[in-house]
This record gives sequence, structure tokens and C-alpha cells, in this order.
Amino acid sequence: MKYDAIIIGTGQAGPSLAASLASHGLKVAIIEKADLGGTCVNTGCTPTKAYMASARRVFMARSSEPLGVRIKGSVEVDLKIIKNRKDNIVNDSKTGLKKLFDSNEHITLIQGKASFTDDSSLEVNGETYYADKFYINVGAKPSIPKGFENINYLTNESILELEEVPEHLMIVGGGYVGLEFGQMFSRFGSKVTILERGSQLLKKEDPEFGEAIQNILEQEGITIALNSECTKTEQQGHQITVKVNAGERVISGSHILLATGRQPNTQDLGLEHTSVNLNDKGYIDVDDELKTSAEHIWALGDCNGQGAFTHTAYNDCQIVISHLFEDRKRYVSDRFTCYAAFIDPPIARVGMNRADLKAAGIKAKIATKSMSEIARAKEMGETHGLLNIYIECKSNKFLGATFLGVGADEFIHLILDQMYANQDYKVLRDAVHIHPTVSELLPTMLENLKPLD
Repeated sequence: MKYDAIIIGTGQAGPSLAASLASHGLKVAIIEKADLGGTCVNTGCTPTKAYMASARRVFMARSSEPLGVRIKGSVEVDLKIIKNRKDNIVNDSKTGLKKLFDSNEHITLIQGKASFTDDSSLEVNGETYYADKFYINVGAKPSIPKGFENINYLTNESILELEEVPEHLMIVGGGYVGLEFGQMFSRFGSKVTILERGSQLLKKEDPEFGEAIQNILEQEGITIALNSECTKTEQQGHQITVKVNAGERVISGSHILLATGRQPNTQDLGLEHTSVNLNDKGYIDVDDELKTSAEHIWALGDCNGQGAFTHTAYNDCQIVISHLFEDRKRYVSDRFTCYAAFIDPPIARVGMNRADLKAAGIKAKIATKSMSEIARAKEMGETHGLLNIYIECKSNKFLGATFLGVGADEFIHLILDQMYANQDYKVLRDAVHIHPTVSELLPTMLENLKPLD
């Protein structure tokens, strides 16, 4: 029951770390209380993007007439088939992980719930395990606001188990989870109402992007209710009472999805028996190398509050591995914030935006362009969206970018890579890109920088 290292959780960081440790001859245990693969494989990226692919097929089938493609008859959606396809993709990933663990003599998979007894040991299923090093990779779960305890609400996890399309899906929360599921199920045939208590969708983004996304969703028939605070819930018919500004109105629907944020899975790990410190939101405090306040304990992935994305979780693994085995050391502070919301078209972000720059008092220039001005977008018939790029006046370096439009989740990497290369924006400005593409307009944009107001 003694190991060189014990990893808690098989999310994005865990299996890769286990494989690396094992490749160096270390005896490793990896513990999982639920399904192998964590959020990304089971209830996050993998299943939702499979659903979004089906939803896009529906959208294209129903909206191709302006491009000269007429489909006779109705376009029908079978959620059972969509779910079965998703389940098969998820199971393939889980099977691959099981093979990884079973085929490696240095890795022991332990199924059960881990609870620390002190800084050097933990219990699983009544057995005690010891290790020289511990790596916590327990992820996060949906946060459920007060007032919904007595209704049959859905989360991003349970909605993926539905086999019938909801008649009217009400979504509490206008963040990326709520928007992705809202557009997805609207295209499947649900009436969708999104209730956001703030003044815009995607509150972390600049207002013009929240407004543009609202317009896109409303054109697809989705009802958006901003400044909507949920004040009362009733089980009968899944009726929810929403307070909007100074008034009050009742919205009734068949299903309610709560998309109101996430919280770390750190409450029942027995961390009170260790010297690991948590912040006021329950995330594990870590340093730039992902070490906790306890000697020989690290925290990776969503539970450390340093990113909450699959790509940042994997980078956490890379950071830890670099300090264990590599000459070049990596740090959390090395990386730029980057993410995407996979609505259609997607919105992608790297680095700072207008609000961040103003708050920091940084003098910057902006390049901006509407997708409706881009030839390739016109040719594809997908002209929704806009592009903003921010350049520091003093250094001529990229500070960030926000892109909304077809392909934005891919060509945002042109800016991201320039930022990691620490290049003057003129390098991209003077590049010759392939025509006709959306990204060919980025150099042209950078020829027309304007002072940021």
C-alpha cells in the first residue's frame, strides 16, 4: 500500500501524469471514484461537442435554401440516436484509459473515493495508502444556487442523459455552458428561454460581443431575458418565477437547466486532516509550480482555480512533469488566458480585452473588423460576428484578441502563438496568408490600428 506517487482523479491531467511517472520507473496509484476520464470525457468537451455537431447538421439542413439547396420534407431529430453516438465516443475514450492503466505494470488503478488522513496517507474503501508525493486532480462540479432544491432541475451532466427533446427548456445562466446547450437544444427543436441576471451574455467579454451573440441567438428563435433574477421556483410543470428589473413575470416550461457556474470537488477529500490551504471559494491554493501549502502535495486541473479548462489542466500536468524530469521548467505564470465558447459561430479569446486594458491603464491600439466584410465569410454565407485585436502602444506587442465568427476557435491561435513568441505585431501584419480564408484578413486588420478610447 506504499507508492512513490498517488494521483487522485483521472481527468485531463491525471492519466498523462501517471504515464510520465511510470515511464521513469515510479510506482504509481491513480484513484477514481466515478467514471474514468473526468469532466471533459464524460460530461464536458467530448459529449457536448458531439451534440453540437448534430445540432449544426440540423441548422445547415434547415438554413441552406439561400445558398440554393432546398430540402424537401421535414428535418427530424432523434435524440436517442444522438445520445447513443455520444455514449459510444465517450466509452471509446474510457476504454482507452482503462487499457492504459491495465497495460502498465507501474500503474495501479484504484476505484473508490479517496479521503486524506494526514499529509502522507489517505483511505479508499477502508484501506490506507501511503505515498511520497500526492497529486490532487479532482475537478469541479455544477454549482446549484439556493431556491432550486425542491425541483427536478438539470445540470450539464444530467441533460446529456435525456432521450426526448424538451418541449420548453429554460436555462438559468448566460455563460458559455448555458449558451451552448441553449443553441443546441433550440436547433433540436426545443423552445428555449435563457435567463441571465446580468446586463449581458458572457459577462467577462466586452459588451459588443455579448450583444452580437444575443442577436445571433435571437435570430434563431431563442428568448433572452437579461437582468433576470430568479426569485421563486415551483415544481408544478417546472414553473419558474423570474424577477426582471422592477417587475415580476412568470415563465413556465417543461425543463430547467441550471448553468450558474461550477465549484471545486474539494469538500469531502479530508483536506482538513492535512496542511493544504483552500481559498474562500474552496479552491486549493497553489504556487507557480502547482505545489500546495503541504509538503509533497500538488493540485492540478479545475480544483486549483488556475484555469478550469481542459487545456489548462493538461498544461498543469506539463508544469509538474517539467519540474520532476526536464531541464526546461514551466510555470503557471508562463501561460496566457485563452478559451472559446463553442456556440455557432464560436467566440474565442486570448489575453486581455478592452475592459482589462482600461482597468490596467495600459495604452493600446485596436484593430477591428466585422465578419460581414470578409470575403470568405460571405462566400460561406456565415457573416455573423466581429474581430478585435489589441496591441500595446509602447512595445508593439500583442496584448490580446477576441474573435466571434466562423472558424474563430481555430484562427485565434495565430494571435496566441505570436504572443508566446513575443513578436512585434508587424510580423503578422507583413505575413502573406492564403486566399480565400478568414485568417487572411488579420494582416490587413493590423494595417489599420486605431487608438483605444
